[in-house]
Amino acid sequence: MSTKKILNDPVYGFIGVPYGILFDLLEHPYFQRLRRIKQLSLTHFVYPGALHTRFHHALGALHLMTQAIETLRSKGVDISDEEATAVYIAILLHDIGHGPYSHTLEHTLIKVSHERISELFMERLNETFSGQLTLAIQIFKDQYPKHFLHQLVSSQLDMDRMDYLTRDSFFTGVYEGVIGYDRIIKMLAVHEGALVVEEKGIYSVEKFLIARRLMYWQVYLHKTVLSAEQMLIQALKRAKYLVQNGAPLFVPESLHFLLSKNITAADFEAQPIQMLDHFAALDDYDIAYALKQWKMADDRLLAYLSGGLVNRQLFRLQFSNSPIPVEKKVALGHALRQWWGDLSEEELKHLLIEGSETNSAYSKSKEEIKILYKTGKVAPLSASSEYEIQAREVKKYFVCYPKTVSKL
Repeated sequence: MSTKKILNDPVYGFIGVPYGILFDLLEHPYFQRLRRIKQLSLTHFVYPGALHTRFHHALGALHLMTQAIETLRSKGVDISDEEATAVYIAILLHDIGHGPYSHTLEHTLIKVSHERISELFMERLNETFSGQLTLAIQIFKDQYPKHFLHQLVSSQLDMDRMDYLTRDSFFTGVYEGVIGYDRIIKMLAVHEGALVVEEKGIYSVEKFLIARRLMYWQVYLHKTVLSAEQMLIQALKRAKYLVQNGAPLFVPESLHFLLSKNITAADFEAQPIQMLDHFAALDDYDIAYALKQWKMADDRLLAYLSGGLVNRQLFRLQFSNSPIPVEKKVALGHALRQWWGDLSEEELKHLLIEGSETNSAYSKSKEEIKILYKTGKVAPLSASSEYEIQAREVKKYFVCYPKTVSKL
């Protein structure tokens, strides 16, 4: 009798999920919900193949984690079967707290990070499975003595990043994101309780960082993707405003619950069961269905934003290396009022959107990637690389508005 459930993954081929607690978690409705949440939100508006889900990503990260544990054990690192299972659980559930459209609506529907909601889901599941997730939660929160196990789940060179770069590159067709994940994993080791990379893997790590930087500007922060995401945020903000002011509006039950309140982390702490139940009932399908209804809403602004998203009639987004000049914003505001007609300051915020995005391939302020030399010396990557590591944070400012205005 087989001890594993075999799944065919388009990126890695066959993936084995052991029967027992891991398979039971995979089968749980909380985890199955990830099938209905796209990994890259609205990126498919630019890259049509980017329809993979958080479910795909979680399984991929689990697969890489099994390889990492196998590599470390082969080098004499002491990892018990209990610890291995726990770190597998931690990586499998690391993104279970994502809401509809992943990062796009993370702080729009509720003011709680997906990491915190992941912890709450794991704690709830721990009750369901009679404490079998206790060690996994400790590793996830970095409360377990073997720090390297947490680093495999969350660090600047973790299995999460290795899978999403590999997977996102595959499904978008952007090959600049391809990394040598298999070589990096083979070069992992543990030194004094911390995760390190053997010296001969340094170039693979540099390639990993370059690929991540390119993927951010070419995929994750592509201006058309960002435009669509900003429109989605504004549509939800407008719907929230209308719901909280008593306007008649079609909204699915659990979405209505979240829109009708200004939910914070304190609400999740006070009423965790009620909040998690409503949150767990939501996925991309609810938002997509709502948008289809809202494009016929009485509120002209909500109808315009929703119709634009449904039919891919997106705003123009312009990046700048410096803050957007006040004169430009005033001129755009004037043009929008001429085009729209009666437009309040509150409504204008939904049509003239400004903000900024930042990206850095590598951070020296966080726990650095460590390189283990043949001599036994360990040094941070920033001091080990023959090339300058892109640790500088790049900030770009943007303004986003209906394309119609630029034709006036």
